[in-house]
Amino acid sequence: MSSSSSFFLTNPFSSVSGSTHLRRSFNNARFGCGSVRIASSLNVEVQAPDLSKEVMDESNKVFVGTYARAPLVLSSGKGCKLYDIEGREYLDLTSGIAVNALGHGDPDWIRAVTQQANVLTHVSNLYYTLPQLELAKRLVANSFADRVFLSNSGTEANEAAIKFARKFQRFSHPDEKQPPVEFIAFSNCFHGRTMGAVALTSKEYYRSPFEPVMPGVTFLEYGNVQAAKELIQSGKIAAVFVEPIQGEGGIYSATQEFLQALRTACDSAGSLLVFDEVQCGLGRTGHLWAHEAYGIYPDIMTLAKPLAGGLPIGAVLVTERVAAAINYGDHGSTFAGGPLVCNAAVAVLDKISGPGFLASVTKKGQDFKKLLVKKLGGNSHVREVRGVGLIIGVDLDVPASPLVEACQQSGLLVLTAGKGNVVRLVPPLTITEQELDHAAEILFNCLPVLDKTANN
Repeated sequence: MSSSSSFFLTNPFSSVSGSTHLRRSFNNARFGCGSVRIASSLNVEVQAPDLSKEVMDESNKVFVGTYARAPLVLSSGKGCKLYDIEGREYLDLTSGIAVNALGHGDPDWIRAVTQQANVLTHVSNLYYTLPQLELAKRLVANSFADRVFLSNSGTEANEAAIKFARKFQRFSHPDEKQPPVEFIAFSNCFHGRTMGAVALTSKEYYRSPFEPVMPGVTFLEYGNVQAAKELIQSGKIAAVFVEPIQGEGGIYSATQEFLQALRTACDSAGSLLVFDEVQCGLGRTGHLWAHEAYGIYPDIMTLAKPLAGGLPIGAVLVTERVAAAINYGDHGSTFAGGPLVCNAAVAVLDKISGPGFLASVTKKGQDFKKLLVKKLGGNSHVREVRGVGLIIGVDLDVPASPLVEACQQSGLLVLTAGKGNVVRLVPPLTITEQELDHAAEILFNCLPVLDKTANN
């Protein structure tokens, strides 16, 4: 055993500084699966120390407290499995909040990223690059859109859509001192946390600490056709923002009647219809875009989460009519559309857009939903299992957090949604039927924790 290895294994908490120790410990533990072990040159295996508490304690000293993180330190992943720093395995039905559509370590994605990293990573939007062009061409070819604007996140995409909508109305009403500048959003919606996007987000606790936010937003009941038609017809509305399927809001799907009424009213009044598909788009429903199931198309669509397979990206897809109102300098970004991120996105889009891939998402989603109804539906605390494709919500009559925590302790990672009473299931789209069966079994076995919650 080398002296350095001996030092670490026998004195992990000696005079070495905390950060140095953490780096050494993490580097030894990061590649583990199952039980993490450190092998010496003498083939002696020694269990690594429990690092999670130390990592969490040090993190809490240096980060702004914006996240209520689960007490879990993740170090590696492969496919639909994640491993914590001690080597425990978890089945991942979170996908990094619906981001890792291809799972962890997809070989095509890794190839796209590494090849591009060896060539060109960033040059800004002062210049043209091929990966950016290839991504934009694919987005246009596979959607209603004629043109694309790239950003770095979903909230940035929605900020751009806000600006585009207002600029479009000024462009369309050049002689009016006060063109339409107001917006409609809906109950349970989530469009982001930056100042414009948060103004469009219905939950007050996201907005109230930062008021005054952008004025001119009216929230209507999701699905209320009559209220939406009346307000759109007032002539004051620049754009209507709506999620065809609400993710953060609790996995609620719009009806055909509702989206068609919005489309018709917007056409009549000259308002723009914006579909926010940041979470529900790009194959998650079994369609490339969630709105395709309805046969109703927007003027603007915002995308983000899964597009680059885990790298930060957002996109705003627009018709030529909208794009005609936008001039150089109206919007921009230093980092958006960099060649590294775009090459990753090309790899993701090429894989997900295949008919066979989308058909597999549809089938797995249908089978999984049926299984969940069968296994969970008889529980008195389960009110409904809803969703489409691989975006599914289990609606409870009690808070979902105890069930989420129990699942984590049993090796399954899931999310909450809605008012904290919905278990949100958004696994990688590459998940297998066997893994979904295993997830359903863990959820079923953890249900008794809800009785304890109800009795407290």
